[in-house]
Amino acid sequence: MMREHAKTNRTLLALLGLVLLGGSLLVLAGGAEIYRRFHLMPPASWPLTDSHNVLVPSADQNQWTEMSWWWPATITALALLLLLSLAWLLSQRRRYPRQLTVADSSEETVTVSNHALSDALTTDLNMLPGVRGSHAHFYGKHTHPQARIILTLSPGTSPEQILHGLHDAVERARRSAGWDNLPTRVDLSVARHSPHRAE
Repeated sequence: MMREHAKTNRTLLALLGLVLLGGSLLVLAGGAEIYRRFHLMPPASWPLTDSHNVLVPSADQNQWTEMSWWWPATITALALLLLLSLAWLLSQRRRYPRQLTVADSSEETVTVSNHALSDALTTDLNMLPGVRGSHAHFYGKHTHPQARIILTLSPGTSPEQILHGLHDAVERARRSAGWDNLPTRVDLSVARHSPHRAE
């Protein structure tokens, strides 16, 4: 589900970027008089065909600016669009806390370096049979983090062979930190075979 959500966001961002890029190129082509210089045909009904054209004609500008609600509505709409864009951008970014809060019986809060816990889990995963390489890190809230693990399996190793060891490694990390649960996402890939030289 998380992967599908991220794919949808990337697709929408890519489409929005293409639309903005296309519009910018059309404006640039009109302002730089590229259509005239290279004898190109501009898009149908496109107003910006040379450097003397404007996107909104003067008559329309006067008509809208004479209305008292025009500028407040325009500024409000642009501000909301900016805030929504920033919120969407920030939501795409995973937060990786520097310190993670671990459970402790004392009254004082105990924190551990995210890097240290990630390295410890990565080292544990690298010891699993059939694992060529791994990388683990924690993200989300520092009190209730989530783990993401990237495993590269040796050729011929099936995911079923390492599931038990993977579960044990995550459980050891969870128990050592004293967390009630540790949601984990695992990405698997298989290393390529080394080329063999025929004799």
